[in-house]
Amino acid sequence: MIIEFLMGGAGFDWLDSLVFRAAAAALTAFVLAMALGRPTIAWLRSHRVGENTSKTDAPELARRAEASGKNNTTTMGGSFLVTSLMVSVLLWCDLSNLQVVLGLVLVAGLSAVGFVDDYLKLAVKGSSGLSAKAKLAGQTIAVLFVVVGFAWYAHASGRFSLLDVYPPFLKDIEIPLGGTVFGTLVFIAFGWLVIAGTANATNITDGMDGLLAGCVLMSGSALAVFCYVTGRSDWSFYLDVPYIPEAAEMAVMGSALVGSCLGFLYYNAHPAEVFMGDSGSLPIGGLLAWMAMVAKQELVLPLLGFVFFAELGSSALQRVWYKRTGGKRLFTMAPIHHGLQTTGGIFRPGKKEWHEATIVTRAWIVAAVCAMASLALLKVR
Repeated sequence: MIIEFLMGGAGFDWLDSLVFRAAAAALTAFVLAMALGRPTIAWLRSHRVGENTSKTDAPELARRAEASGKNNTTTMGGSFLVTSLMVSVLLWCDLSNLQVVLGLVLVAGLSAVGFVDDYLKLAVKGSSGLSAKAKLAGQTIAVLFVVVGFAWYAHASGRFSLLDVYPPFLKDIEIPLGGTVFGTLVFIAFGWLVIAGTANATNITDGMDGLLAGCVLMSGSALAVFCYVTGRSDWSFYLDVPYIPEAAEMAVMGSALVGSCLGFLYYNAHPAEVFMGDSGSLPIGGLLAWMAMVAKQELVLPLLGFVFFAELGSSALQRVWYKRTGGKRLFTMAPIHHGLQTTGGIFRPGKKEWHEATIVTRAWIVAAVCAMASLALLKVR
C-alpha cells in the first residue's frame, strides 16, 4: 500500500488492521470525490460536456427532461468517481494481493470503454457513441483479461478451489470447475457473463438522479461484508462459507467504492449537478461483480443487486417482446424506472405518475432490503 511508503515504511500497527484500512479507504474516497467533484464539474461545464436528453426516442422523456432543466446537464461525472476510488485503493490496499490488482485493472479497463463511449457521444456530432458490438468487444477484452488471469493463477498455484462455484442455501456443496480444462473454460465463460452482465445492468440503471449511486451504496456495503467474512478463517468456519484469505483485502476496495459513490451522490442527488455516464456506471458494476466472484457469491448477486438486474431484465424483455410481436410493447416503457416515471405503472398507461425522487427513494429501499436478505444467506446454509 502506498500509504505505508508515505509513512516511512513498516512499523505502524494500525496499518495491519483491516477494519481501520477499510474505514480509511471509504473516508479517503469520499473526501477525494467531494474535493474533485466541484472543479471537475466546472471544467466539464466550461467545455460544454452535457447530456443532450433530446436524443432519446421517447418524446415524453425528452419533454420532461427539458421541463425539469436536465437538458445539457453536465455528464461524465464518473471520471472523478473512478479517480477517487482508484487513488483510495492505491493508498490503502495491499497491492501484492492479486485480486486487488485485477480489480484495479478491471475498473480501469471498463472505465476506458465507458469514457470512449461518452466522448464520442459528446464530441462527435450526430454520434450515439460506440456501437453495441464495439462496446461489448471492449468490455469483453477487459473482463477476459481479468478472468483468464485469475484462472491462470488458480492453476499455477494449484488452488483449483478458487474456481469453484457455491450455490446458496446448500451446505457443503460446491460446483468444481478448476480441475479440468473444460471446467476452467466454463468458469471463464461464467465469469465473463457475471461481470459483463452486471456492468451493463448498472449502466442501464444509471437513468435518474441518485438512482445508481444510492443503490451501489447498499450492494457495495454488503459485498464488502461478504469479502471480509470470506477472508477470515474464524468467521468463514462459523458461517460455513469458503475461506479465501485474499478476499479480506477486497473489503478495503469495496469500502473505497462505497466512499466514492457517497461523494459522487452529493453532486448527483436530485436535482443533479452532474450525471455519471458510462465512464462510471460500467466500472462500478464490474467491480461489484468482481467482489462477488472473489467472495464466491456469484449466485447471490442477482438478489444482492436486484434493482440492477430488474432494470436489465425489463429492457431485455421489452426488446425481445417488441421484435417477436411486430412492434408491441410488454411494458409501457423500459427500463422499469422510466415506466414508473411516465405512467406510474409499468404495464398499463394512465396510472398516477411517480415523481422521480419517489422512484429513486423506493429503489434505495428495495436495494437495502435485498442487501440485508443476501447477508442473511450467510447463515442459511
